[in-house]
Amino acid sequence: MKLTFLGTGTSQGVPVIGCNCRVCKSDDSRDRRLRTAVAVEIENQRIIIDVGPDFRQQMLRENIISLDAILLTHGHKDHLGGLDDVRAFNYFTRKPVDVYASKEVQRVIKKEFSYAFTKNPYPGVPVIELHTITNKPFKINNIDITPIKALHYGKEQYVFGFRIEDLTYITDAVFIPEKEKQKIKGSKVVVLNALRKQKHYSHFNLAEALELMNEFSPDQGFLTHISHQLGCHHDVEQELPPNVNLAFDGLSITF
Repeated sequence: MKLTFLGTGTSQGVPVIGCNCRVCKSDDSRDRRLRTAVAVEIENQRIIIDVGPDFRQQMLRENIISLDAILLTHGHKDHLGGLDDVRAFNYFTRKPVDVYASKEVQRVIKKEFSYAFTKNPYPGVPVIELHTITNKPFKINNIDITPIKALHYGKEQYVFGFRIEDLTYITDAVFIPEKEKQKIKGSKVVVLNALRKQKHYSHFNLAEALELMNEFSPDQGFLTHISHQLGCHHDVEQELPPNVNLAFDGLSITF
């Protein structure tokens, strides 16, 4: 399995427009973060998790010319705003792009990209085949996917993380119920969001993410969905346990 971090930044990305902080002015390429997304390659299949506003740039940077499916964690713009750019894949494959999302996220997609779902769509709009996911295991072709339901905000706004064999990927979570944690245990690689050091109402902060990493004890842990408030990559790396690293855009691991 190969995991590539397409983007590791929060909804504003890093640097933030108009910000003059040390992180946003850093000349370390690891401190430049597009909106969060990953590519997972397994058994000759490529699955993209989330397609934010930087999707086109990410595909070009990583020279990705084919994909087999898109998985969406939730319906916020920084995680699905790039769906229009699947048109390029439509053009070359002459078929729809398969998008897996909850019914709630599908409603957002049909609202935000209504022009793609009209009875007589304009030629050239993205062609998307929606597949409904719930909190039950499913397959993409021959790949087993286990959803992990975590809270994002309040008691009702949730996100789906995903376990794919030995990989667990969760972003934009602030709480994972005990029942869902059982799905994660035994993962060799765990990716969690870690927005900043201060407490946040809808995302894990650094201490919370590290506490969970300690609980799951993966061979490798990676932190993503990082804001400029967390600090410079080099500095934060010095504070992490040996099996945990800050992810950065373009980082690729095979396991």
